Formats: sequence, C-alpha cells, structure tokens
Amino acid sequence: MKRFLCFTISVCLLFSAFAQTDSVRITPKDTLNVSDTLRTNLPTSYNSNYSAEKTKLQIYKLKPAVDIPVFAIGAGWSAYAFTKIYSKPHSSEEQILGLNKNNIPWFDRWAVRPFSESLDRISYYPFFASMPLPFLFLTGEKTRKDFFKLTFLYLEAMSITGFLYTGSVYFVDRYRPYAYTDESTIEQRTRGGAKNSFYAGHVALVATSTFFMAKVYADYHPDSNVKWLFYTLAGATTAVTAGLRLAAGQHFPSDLLLGVAQGTLTGLLVPQIHKHKIIKDPNFTLMPYGNGKSFGFACLYSIK
Repeated sequence: MKRFLCFTISVCLLFSAFAQTDSVRITPKDTLNVSDTLRTNLPTSYNSNYSAEKTKLQIYKLKPAVDIPVFAIGAGWSAYAFTKIYSKPHSSEEQILGLNKNNIPWFDRWAVRPFSESLDRISYYPFFASMPLPFLFLTGEKTRKDFFKLTFLYLEAMSITGFLYTGSVYFVDRYRPYAYTDESTIEQRTRGGAKNSFYAGHVALVATSTFFMAKVYADYHPDSNVKWLFYTLAGATTAVTAGLRLAAGQHFPSDLLLGVAQGTLTGLLVPQIHKHKIIKDPNFTLMPYGNGKSFGFACLYSIK
C-alpha cells in the first residue's frame, strides 16, 4: 500500500483554470430562423464540417502552465510526507498505558475497540479495487479518445487527496481506537502507525476514485438514465470501506466522516473545475459565422 500510494499521489496536484463563455438565449421559434440564416451565410466548408467541429469540443480542458508547477510541488511534498508518516517513532508502554478513553470526545468514544487483523485486511479489497478504475475509460468510445487526459485528471484528484491526507497525518498525532484498549496487543498499540488515526486515508482515496468516475460518466453521458447507478455504487463502496475501517479499530467516526467528505468533494470538483464551459449545456451551440463582410462566431441556445 505504501509504495502504491506514494506512486499514485506523487503524480500531480490540483488547480487548473477553465475557459468561460457567454451564451445568447433565444426562443424556439427564433432558433430555426437564426440557425437557417446563419447556415445560409456560412461558407460551404463550415456547413459541411459543422457537425465535426461541434464534436471536437472538449469536455475537460487542462492548463499546463498551472497544472505542471502545482504537480511538482505536490509530488515533492507527497514523496517526503509518506516517508515520515509511516516511520513515526514507536510509543513507549508508559505512554500507551496512560491513555484514557474518557479524554476522547463523546461522539468518538464508543468506537474504541480492539484491532481486527481480518477486517483490516478485508478493508483493502475495495481500496485496491478502486485504484485501477481509469482503465474503464478505455471501454467507452467517448472516453477512450480522452484516455490520457482523463487519467491525468484522475491522478490529479488522487494526488490532492494524498496531499491533504499526508499533511494531516504528518502534523497531527492521534491514536487509533485500538490503542485505547488492552484487548489489542501491546506491540500493535505501541507501533508508530498507531498514531495515524486523523484522518481516514483509505476512505478518502476510495471516495475520490469512485466519485470521480461517476462524475466523468455523467459529464460524458449527460442524457444517460443510469447516471444515478454510478453515484450509488460510489457511495456504497465508500460506506463499506468506512464501516470496515471502523470495525477494525483503525479510525474514529470523525476521522471517517472527514475522509468521506474530503474524498467525495475532491472526486467531484476536480472534473468540474476543469470542465469546458462551451459544452456545459447540451442545448448550447457555437458556430463560426461569416457573410462575406464580417466574420465571427454565433451562439445559439435552443429550448426543447
């Protein structure tokens, strides 16, 4: 897990800009007249290539001048932080035996339970299953054409989650629930990783991955009747992962809720802020315009 996360999260970081355009709203009656007039005045080459030009519009737009520098910073920090959070010094037995669960906030106190190796191992199944999801982009005709762009955005989203997760664990030492009970072995309770409870990285990464995929599918298939299924699967996979991490004694409820919230928002917002505004509305049309005297672009908005 450590090496895989280091590779994934060290790839890139966020914050790409996106283009913005304005649309002209016209009535359904006027749409036909304006469209006919424009197409009549368009050069033949424009008319014949109109459909092709429209399909070339991008769903997402990258800005390398922003993405690359941010990636360099994020990759450097992630690589450094991962070597630190997984090599924290062990706690002494005196420190562990001095822990008092009454010092835990009341909303987290009920989650104290012994470490479960079997449940911890099972929690990795949805985690690893969600990591290779970008390969699903190869199965769709639309997404296959943008495979490398979508893969980059996916890694960018994952790197943001990794950046935030490693930052929180690096600066905050919070003992895991299993460290508060003598039903866990002293070896388990004193290990350095027992201080990595805040916040839940597994859940955050699963949420980022699955909700990113659901968002991309919805953007590439805006008229699909099964979009809800992808979001439902994303939520269910995230919830199962959170439940397993809780039952294994790895995280408190507040750690899990923060992980779910951060991962979900990142998975949804990274595609959204890279979205090309021109194609945000399927009823919006941008066409080149020319009548021999003037040239430019015409914006049409049709109401069905």
